[in-house]
Amino acid sequence: MKNKPFILLVLLWPFSVVYGIVVYVRNWLFDRGILPSEEFDLPVISVGNITVGGTGKTPFTEYLIRLLKSDQPMGVLSRGYKRKTSGFKVLSMKDTPSDVGDEPYQMKHKFPDVTVAVDANRRRGIRNMMKLEKGKPDLIILDDAFQHRYVQPLINILLVDYNRNITDDHLLPIGQMREPKRSMRRADVIVVTKCPDSITPMDMRFIRKNINPYPYQCLWFTKLGYGEMVPLFPHKKKHNALTLSDLSKSSVLALTGIASPAPFISYLEQHVAKVESLPFRDHHHYSQSDMDRIAKSFEEMEGAQKYILTTEKDAVRLMTCETFPEALKNKIYYIPLTITFVRDEATQFETHLRKLLHRKF
Repeated sequence: MKNKPFILLVLLWPFSVVYGIVVYVRNWLFDRGILPSEEFDLPVISVGNITVGGTGKTPFTEYLIRLLKSDQPMGVLSRGYKRKTSGFKVLSMKDTPSDVGDEPYQMKHKFPDVTVAVDANRRRGIRNMMKLEKGKPDLIILDDAFQHRYVQPLINILLVDYNRNITDDHLLPIGQMREPKRSMRRADVIVVTKCPDSITPMDMRFIRKNINPYPYQCLWFTKLGYGEMVPLFPHKKKHNALTLSDLSKSSVLALTGIASPAPFISYLEQHVAKVESLPFRDHHHYSQSDMDRIAKSFEEMEGAQKYILTTEKDAVRLMTCETFPEALKNKIYYIPLTITFVRDEATQFETHLRKLLHRKF
């Protein structure tokens, strides 16, 4: 909103008002039972947000998978954003990102023993997962489902980006809010994501005051961590095993197609000599002209030691791109994301989450 000219804000204001009315009426209908919310005979955990753009839903969902998959058979149900298929589909290892969407593809390949399915209709998706003969889950995580109120989850987890002050934000299209702040009352757990390493207790108290959680809500703070570099094409014979510390004197082309690339760029700048950014839109599917642009940008970079680093989310699309330049396949790596809790409160969070799960099941 801060970057939008005043005249544009004036022009967008009526649309924001209309959008707000639609959201208010919809939530009012759900709150009074006029529009139905369905509960299911198995625990359902919803992970979502009230803003557009990345709040770290996928890495947090993967954190939950790691935490709970040994407890019971589990599944993940996603919308499958921008997939070319439709309806209900259970993922197999043969599916492509175009078939099922980037995030579901990534989760299936990281957790092949977990049932991952896609369906824009979450109620239908849950019912179909409960009917599966193979891979039937006893617990389902709904990815990006805070606004999908036709399902009444057992636990509603709301993610809030540390870098976005929702108190000062506005509804679409003026701001980035999908829903007004008061919608946060539906959450059982609120997680502030992407906190910097420098966050202080005073910062956390200030955020807690702004969010002002209800007594029944627990508020947690997490940081994004980065794993070791992984070759995008590990079968290439000339691919060297490298760590970021090996790149301290190298130049890096940061290739991103995510909503918020700034933290990734900042992280790279702390470890390598020079970073040149090549950003694309979120969920961007790379074309031949994009491949030519990548090759040209890499060729124009200075230095004998130079590499391409990308995000785990982008890696999903790039590794299945048949037109990726052959000469660059031994130069590109991706860096996976991890979730860590501020003040080492992961154990407390896990205990609280299991307590919520056992409220009914």
